[in-house]
Amino acid sequence: MTSGAVEAARTILTSLHEVMASRSNAQTKLNNVVEVIGECLDSEVCSIYLLREGMLELFATRGLAQEAVHVTRMAVGEGLVGSIADRIETLNLAEAAAHPDFMYRPETGEDKFHSFAGVPIVRRERAVGALCVQHVEPRRYEEVEIEALQTVAMVLSELIVNADLIDEEDARALTAAQTGPEQMRGLTLVKGLASGVAVYHQPRVTIEHIVAEDTEAERQRVILAFDRMREQIDRMANQAEFGMGGEHDEVLETYRMFAYDEGWTRRINEAIDSGLTAEAAIERVQQRTRMRMRQIDDPLLADRMHDLEDLANRLLRIVSGQIGTAASMGLRNDAILIARNLGPAELLEYDKRRLKGVILEEGSLTSHVVIVARAMGIPVLGRVRGLRGIVREGDPLLLDADQGTTMVRPSPGVVEAFEARFAKNRERQAVYAGMRDVAATTLDGTRIKVMINAGLRDDVANLNLTGADGIGLFRTEFQFLVSATLPQREKQTRLYRDVMDAAGDRPVVFRTVDIGGDKTLPYLRHDDGEGEENPAMGWRALRVALERDALLKAQARALLEAAAGRPLNVMFPMVAEPWEFDAAKAVFDGQLAYLRRQKKVLPEAIRYGVMLEVPSLAEQLDLLAPKIAFLSIGTNDLTQFLFAADRSNPKLAERYDWLSPAILRFLRRVVRTLEGTPVDISVCGEMGGRRLEALALLGLGVRRLSITPAAVGPIKELVGKVDLPAITAAMEGWLAAPPADLRGTMTAWAAERDIAID
Repeated sequence: MTSGAVEAARTILTSLHEVMASRSNAQTKLNNVVEVIGECLDSEVCSIYLLREGMLELFATRGLAQEAVHVTRMAVGEGLVGSIADRIETLNLAEAAAHPDFMYRPETGEDKFHSFAGVPIVRRERAVGALCVQHVEPRRYEEVEIEALQTVAMVLSELIVNADLIDEEDARALTAAQTGPEQMRGLTLVKGLASGVAVYHQPRVTIEHIVAEDTEAERQRVILAFDRMREQIDRMANQAEFGMGGEHDEVLETYRMFAYDEGWTRRINEAIDSGLTAEAAIERVQQRTRMRMRQIDDPLLADRMHDLEDLANRLLRIVSGQIGTAASMGLRNDAILIARNLGPAELLEYDKRRLKGVILEEGSLTSHVVIVARAMGIPVLGRVRGLRGIVREGDPLLLDADQGTTMVRPSPGVVEAFEARFAKNRERQAVYAGMRDVAATTLDGTRIKVMINAGLRDDVANLNLTGADGIGLFRTEFQFLVSATLPQREKQTRLYRDVMDAAGDRPVVFRTVDIGGDKTLPYLRHDDGEGEENPAMGWRALRVALERDALLKAQARALLEAAAGRPLNVMFPMVAEPWEFDAAKAVFDGQLAYLRRQKKVLPEAIRYGVMLEVPSLAEQLDLLAPKIAFLSIGTNDLTQFLFAADRSNPKLAERYDWLSPAILRFLRRVVRTLEGTPVDISVCGEMGGRRLEALALLGLGVRRLSITPAAVGPIKELVGKVDLPAITAAMEGWLAAPPADLRGTMTAWAAERDIAID
């Protein structure tokens, strides 16, 4: 809160305290409240709407027609007031009538008022009403006024509940829990299947007292709570999970950074200064954080705000004495954890034997908790809206993170089908696990290299688990994404050395940092500070590295030092023209010369390669081929560029097919261009991990695949059933005269040869 907001809130709270302490009835208190707020904020209109019988009813007003009190009612989601309650968010409008949710109610006499601001009145994370102000003149309300309204709304929630002005059961009916089966959809964050009972990560802390009687005593409670929370974070940093130098400790460093953030502490103290109790002050700042989160477009910054939300919940539990969570109480059955969001440290508190899956109301692919969950092998489904309104504690859940769904309270038939699929999946996994020590060789004796994609130190363990031939793509940017600051060269060197040590004799291809686009870093911005309309095709990957050459120099030195005495494979991403490769290699040559002058041990050999993601590079491969040792085709980006279809846009997800003749012909041309050269060709991308698509790639002449670890077993099993001459001939025919449905044709061809494709 600003100093002005603190003063305004303190003035209002002082007056409200007198109102609440009076002997008048609840309606009179509300009438006095709107007068107090209106006068303090110099507002021509102040109105309070409360939830009654499922509708938002005008309970008190200053400035609107008094005849409308207890007459004007609207549904949740209806009009501006209904929108505030439905979305639990603040509105601040210079011209209310211009908003798409505006609805005119003639009985209120509000037609002469233009500006509008409203905040939700929240109880147990549900909106039970709205507090609104209006002015005749069009203007946006100052931040100080909005913050004061939000603080007052917290006090009102206590007043209206204590005065029985709303029925809490009625409030819960706003999102009443269903009793029958319900399927919910979300975003797959970590793939996998799981079943268990719903367990809420943390019961909501109920704040019983909002207005402080002794400000200094409340401040001391917060200080003690901060000390205890920081002790907990430091203790977790010493746990075994964080002692191995993996990515977890970098995640926790960011977590600890927030725990010691002075700005966060200051905002809570300012809220206490305004007259709130310690619990209410923390909740007040937390509400502000949630509203900011809704406005953040940057996914990485949004994830950092989620970490702060996690810490605020922890602090609130400590200061209130309600510190029990599902983790501390222990899981008694196989459980699916439910949370709005989850911090990485909190996930690690759970019993891994009982925790089978996680479902989040929020979450994103780059969040810290996803990194930890992936390392733990726990499926995670995110962006599942309305969880608290549908899922009850103890409800049976079937989580299918592969398909992005969860079934709540499934019927016996659904459970039986899921268990059959689960059993079949386990059988398949057992078969695939048995392929670990089997080389991927076709029926005609051709050896196919099956490698894995990785990005974390822990991912390297999948080499031994899957029997992969190496790491065909190590995404070095992951270390940058989980760090609060630019990783130092020494830390990069340790990571790369550890990865090569763990891989042993198997090759590791390190892709230089690919940031930008959807992988933004808060500590690395455009010089002009401007955003990009199309970041996937903008300032990213090698373009960033060449412009910020200090970043590439540090990474080059780290890779060269880590590979001392052994082979090094370096791959440059998003190369569009040969000169970009030349410029990037020159950076490595410069660092190599420096190390040579310093008498350092150099790599035994260095193999350079590029990723073919930008179609323009295919037109100059004859110029590039003499300079490179390998070419890796990144089918994810390549496909979106070929089809001008953003792969992150759900409306375009089905607009193109990897088995389209257009992309298969493009890939065949690339393979043929490099025939007769010593350049190794591989495909690294989701396409190579799908069985039918992998079959097509083999028919095009691709002999090296780099895929997710989970796909290694299935692809090895597929390779063992393939007759290369047969699929090569078939592909030639299909691409010469493409059938109307190439996918269907290939599926039938595979079925005739007993090759399963799913």
